[in-house]
Order: sequence, then structure tokens, then C-alpha cells
Amino acid sequence: MTDFLRSLGEIWVKLQQQFPTVFQALNSGFLQTLKLFAVTLAGALPLGLLIAFGSMTKFKPLKGLTRFVVWVVRGSPLMIQLLIVYYFPGLVLKQNWWGSGEEGRFLAASIAFIFNYACYFSEIYRSGIQAVPVGQQEAGQVLGLTNGQIFFKVKLLQMVKHIVPPMANEIITLVKDTSLARIIALQEVIWAGGAFMKGRSGIACEIWPLFFTAVYYLAFSGILTLLFGKLEKKLSYFR
Repeated sequence: MTDFLRSLGEIWVKLQQQFPTVFQALNSGFLQTLKLFAVTLAGALPLGLLIAFGSMTKFKPLKGLTRFVVWVVRGSPLMIQLLIVYYFPGLVLKQNWWGSGEEGRFLAASIAFIFNYACYFSEIYRSGIQAVPVGQQEAGQVLGLTNGQIFFKVKLLQMVKHIVPPMANEIITLVKDTSLARIIALQEVIWAGGAFMKGRSGIACEIWPLFFTAVYYLAFSGILTLLFGKLEKKLSYFR
């Protein structure tokens, strides 16, 4: 029992010594995670709406092409897409599109994430638009409104009500999917935690920093869950 308590004491002392270094590194990695998350949302939300319009257009060639691309993107792993986006230009085309270093990896990851999530968002947008009764479109036309006016003044807010729950799920999934960027060595929070297993800042063979990264994801996901819950309550007037 004495040896066990002594071992716990030694572990506690070591954790106290290591924690400031680990915490600083994880914070740096989490900032990269937040940056990738924000850039992905800023690009994927509007692009997803454009893709949704393409998948609903009456021009059949564009509609077929759009739906095929969405099917391919949604049906293949994001990790594979990351590898293709990052390595294909250099290995196949012999051109370095992304540049070198962390900035190049971040740019490639951003492009892959934006396009991937835009395809998912497009299906959510499409379902939300189609959930609005057709009669409202016809009523707007009778009143002499253009298609643009009908969309922004009649359909948009009702569409938002329908898409908030599935969109919230996708955005929370995005928080966790940012960890896949480590496959191209982007130094996000899990990469930062795993680096202490190999050796970093005088700390090696320590796995607890990697497990501790879950706290960041749980906290961030929890905040988003609360925010989306409040948003759903504000949109409850459509019931």
C-alpha cells in the first residue's frame, strides 16, 4: 500500500511539472483546430447553398453532374480526400500547389474540408428548401414576386427552421473531423498531444496529453450544443 501511494505521489509530481508545457502546446494546436473549423464553415456554408441550387436546377446536365459529385464526395472517406488534395498535385502533376510548411498543409486541408462539408450541407439545404410547401412559391408568383424575392422573403427563414437540427449535427461532427488533418501532418490539437509520445519539449513516452485532448473537443462541442439549442428555441415561432 505504501509503495502504491508513493507511486501515485511520483506520478502527481511529474504531472505537475509537465502540465504547463503540455497545456501550452495543446492550446497552440487547438488554435489551429479552431482556425480550420472557422475557415471550413465560412467556405462550406455558402458553397453548399450553390451546390444545392445546382442539384435542383432544371438544366439536367448540370443537375446530373452536381449530384454525381455530391455522391462521390459523400461516399468516400474524408481522409482519402485529404490525401488526394494534398499529394495529387505534387506526385501526379509534378506541381506544388500548396507551398511548403504548415501554411501549405493548412491550405490543402481547408480546401478538402470546405468541399467535403459543402456537399453534405447542400443536401441539408435541398431538404430544407423542398420542405417549404409548394403553395407558398405559387402564392409569391401570384403576388408578382421574382424567384429571388420568394426565396429570400418567403422560403429562407422557414428553410432555416428545418435545417438547424441536421446542420447542428454536421457542424459538431466537423469539430471532431478536424482531427483528420493530422494525416497530412497539420499540427492541430491531437497532433500536438500525440507528439509527446515520440518526444517533445523534453517530454517523451507520455500518452496522457493525447487523451487530454478529448477535453478540448468535449468543451467545444458542449458550447456549440448550447448555442444551437438556443437558436432552435428562437426559431420555435414557426410551430
